[in-house]
Amino acid sequence: MKLVPLGDRVVLKQLLAEETTKSGIVLPGQAKEKPQQAEVIAVGPGGMVDGKEIVMQVKPGDKVIYSKYAGTEVKLDEEEFIIVKQSDIVAIIED
Repeated sequence: MKLVPLGDRVVLKQLLAEETTKSGIVLPGQAKEKPQQAEVIAVGPGGMVDGKEIVMQVKPGDKVIYSKYAGTEVKLDEEEFIIVKQSDIVAIIED
């Protein structure tokens, strides 16, 4: 199966959280916060959304940072994805 977002929606796959801090402290599962970094998997077409022209600024493969409580979590074929509006993405991470 394949997720195809509509309008200004973007499908994200969350990047894995680090298990240790920079100083070497191992974090137990419940102490870890979900990372707000994700990889873009699919992008909607944009276009007219609520009477405004939306140009999509992200593309599949981009690594992004998104708002903490944004989106809808979806499980498909044993994989978890987050569907957010493009406006919930706050930055693109460039290497």
